[in-house]
Amino acid sequence: MKNGYYTGIDLFAGAGGFTLAAKEVGIHVKAAIEFDRHACETYRRNFIYGQENPPELIEDDINEVDPYKLLKLADMLPGECDVLMGGPPCQGFSTHRIKGAGVDDPRNTLIIKYFDFVKIIEPKVFVIENVSGLLWPRHADYLNKFLKLAKKSGYSVYGPTLLNAKDYGVPQNRERVFIIGISSSLPLKLDWPPQPTHYNPKSEEVKKDEKTAWINAKVVFKPLSKKDPNLNHMNHTERIIEVFKSTPKNGGSRLQSNRTLPCHENYRGHLDVYGRIDPRKPGPTITTGCINPSKGRFVHPTKNHGITIRHAARFQTFPDDFIFEGGLMASGRQIGNAVPIRLGVDVFNTVIQALDEYSPQINEVIIPEEKPVEVSV
Repeated sequence: MKNGYYTGIDLFAGAGGFTLAAKEVGIHVKAAIEFDRHACETYRRNFIYGQENPPELIEDDINEVDPYKLLKLADMLPGECDVLMGGPPCQGFSTHRIKGAGVDDPRNTLIIKYFDFVKIIEPKVFVIENVSGLLWPRHADYLNKFLKLAKKSGYSVYGPTLLNAKDYGVPQNRERVFIIGISSSLPLKLDWPPQPTHYNPKSEEVKKDEKTAWINAKVVFKPLSKKDPNLNHMNHTERIIEVFKSTPKNGGSRLQSNRTLPCHENYRGHLDVYGRIDPRKPGPTITTGCINPSKGRFVHPTKNHGITIRHAARFQTFPDDFIFEGGLMASGRQIGNAVPIRLGVDVFNTVIQALDEYSPQINEVIIPEEKPVEVSV
């Protein structure tokens, strides 16, 4: 540990979900890269402006960033970074892609680009987060290439491991893949995966007095501050509002709203579209379209509109004082792309425990006893 904290670098930083989770466990992110200008505005507002010793943010396409430049901005040499983190854009690996879609998406190569930074930065630990679709056979070439590069470069790899955020205190059913790499040159032992902290209350395998039940979505809909700049939601047409009014509260679906679109007549898929959130259960997966009820079950449990930016952020366990910039849709994309804070904290805690147990041997410096100097008089 250096000066009371571990050091980190955040690739594909987005709005800063990984950075915030890292900060919670004592990892000081010294530099970050993000391309989206709205996400950069959010990152600066929450981590840079008015902050002491803030991260250096590079607003650029990671393909155009020199890893050595990043190290210089972070004031580090190769091998000095404790934790390199990042979630490469995952649209190409999304499970929403049907059949062979996404296989040749150029964004898939960014997981390999991530490793270009690993080779030069030489972190003690690297952490990657991505969607569950990364594990699909159609994407095996990208995943296997990354794993081979990691092992060839001297990293012990843990994962890929599928974790569900609802098992770690996040009020949301959200599966994500994590890959951890530990430098083989260090005697670090990682207790992986992190033990779930929450469980299905109907499960007979876990005693209720040992763990906490899954957190229901109702915690998201507690009173909001009227001063919150992220209170806005979509403005809907009168026709859509009438549809919402006819949808049963607390979990009603579009099939119960007496609304059938032409595309739905012979197709019963996407039943969550225009559905209300059921506050009695962990919420739906918060996607980049979470502000738009046409993209999923994103209608308020009792009110006749979609969820607000703050509701979406709460699903991702961002604190209420974390402000998103860029407007409604841009904020929704940032939130949907982020790592849930509480899940990130549990992942990083396993890393911190390993780093805490590692203490490199320091050679004791022996200062010889001074002998009195004989002075001739």
